[in-house]
Amino acid sequence: MADAEISATLTLSGKTIELPVRSGTIGPDVVDIGKLYAQTGSFTYDPGFTSTASCDSKITYIDGDEGVLLYRGYPIEQLAEHGDFLETCYLLYYGELPTPAQRKEFDKNITYHTMVHEQMTRFFQGFRRDAHPMAVMVAVVGAMSAFYHDSTDINDPRQREIASHRMIAKLPTIAAMAYKYHIGQPFVYPQNNLSYAANFLRMCFAVPCEEYVANPILARAMDRIFILHADHEQNASTSTVRLAGSSGANPFACIAAGIACLWGPAHGGANEAALE
Repeated sequence: MADAEISATLTLSGKTIELPVRSGTIGPDVVDIGKLYAQTGSFTYDPGFTSTASCDSKITYIDGDEGVLLYRGYPIEQLAEHGDFLETCYLLYYGELPTPAQRKEFDKNITYHTMVHEQMTRFFQGFRRDAHPMAVMVAVVGAMSAFYHDSTDINDPRQREIASHRMIAKLPTIAAMAYKYHIGQPFVYPQNNLSYAANFLRMCFAVPCEEYVANPILARAMDRIFILHADHEQNASTSTVRLAGSSGANPFACIAAGIACLWGPAHGGANEAALE
């Protein structure tokens, strides 16, 4: 975000102050009110963050009315047409598209972590078969911090990176396990020679007694769905994760909090809009 060159004038209780106005590379300008309380003794009131940006970000831009979604400046149409989900993950995390060598290394790091600790499979036996899948996801993702102690220090960049790799890799496995438990079928372990989307479909729909090969058209459609939902700017769950993270909580607990927020019925409309 560019440094302020213009300002807004606010007069409050007979006192006038200047507030910096900052401009992003795209989208509306913002008024910096960081010193408002110190200068006036007043707070702002904006329920639901309807007119508030909580941070400076270079990751995603959305204009729902115009149907615009950009990841790191790349239109979603280009990424969905020419890339795949893991490439999009790399772009969102590191800020640029990977070289072939970087992509190979990233894929290796993700597939290395697709399995979950075997003891975690026993968690599911504590749930009713008709348990809501989001309840299962919140519990199991939050419990990951009890197993992966080497990636819970948020002050260590390498541990944050490993935690990100683990969650990208393991959440499809956990989601598929939740589905399998619900329908009473045995868990299907990941198969790392498959694509990210095809592996997820296999874990959801394969059974031990039959060979399963994911339909490539469905796998590609699933991959595009993942791309469309990879990031949605400052939405409710993103804000929840950031708020939890501000306390110093570990990444797994923060993502579990975000999943709990996503569970709310008022948060699902953006998912449908992205697909449309």
